[in-house]
Amino acid sequence: MVRRLDVTGADGLRLAAWEFTEEQTQATPTAASGVLLLHGLMGSASHWAPTARWLAGRHRVVALDQRGHGRSDKPAAGPFTRDAYVADAAAAVEQLGLGPVTLIGHSMGALTAWQLAAQHPDLVRALVICDMRASALGAASQREWTDWFRRWPVPFASLDAVRQWFGADDPWVERPNPARGDFFAEVMTERPDGWYPVFDPAQMLTSRVTWVHDAHWESLAQVRCPTLVVRGLDGELGRAEAQEMVRVLPRGAYAEIPDAGHLLHYDHPDAWRTAIEPFLEGVLTS
Repeated sequence: MVRRLDVTGADGLRLAAWEFTEEQTQATPTAASGVLLLHGLMGSASHWAPTARWLAGRHRVVALDQRGHGRSDKPAAGPFTRDAYVADAAAAVEQLGLGPVTLIGHSMGALTAWQLAAQHPDLVRALVICDMRASALGAASQREWTDWFRRWPVPFASLDAVRQWFGADDPWVERPNPARGDFFAEVMTERPDGWYPVFDPAQMLTSRVTWVHDAHWESLAQVRCPTLVVRGLDGELGRAEAQEMVRVLPRGAYAEIPDAGHLLHYDHPDAWRTAIEPFLEGVLTS
């Protein structure tokens, strides 16, 4: 079961949070076992559904639509800064009574999670970083993304057209990946002339500026809670950098999923669970 909870984020933004529950749970979830799931850029809380369902049997699980995404507000003037994203996540933890929380973040959501853990250690019990780099991506990356958004054949004629383009026809796709098509189909909305993304691509470009041009090693080193760094073998986070992140983290651990790319939690849900469940069992039952 899923129910919507509204959160007031930074600057008074309305944020949509989604609590996943089971009708009959193995244990009574408590605030001490709260889990907050933070999606990546262009993602939504719905992308966490498989993870949330198995976690919900023993913990209180909430997935947040971050500003500019999903059902949350998308202010034309922003801000879409690191400070704003972190403040929103902190507001969700505090207003929903999730702390001390376990944060599980993918890509941009992972960066938000570790910055929250660094800035508010009292709110965070443990952290899982899914395929997010601490080093800067560089200006060329932003130009590539700008060009990529321009190539999108919007509006899409149907959700099947969305799945086909992102799963196979997108020039960024090295080999067909149906799960990638499903991932993007979840973040489309229908208008009279076809299907559009629920987010504004210009806002997405603004959101990623601070990790295109800035490195985040310093904030990573300030994380004091147990932290698991997870990467897919073919993901965006290289093995050498992931292992350096583990070294920098005072209480870091490492996991790797073979044959997985950037969307490892989404298109390899069973392997993802196998990779993170032992870590979560250790920190959430200690």
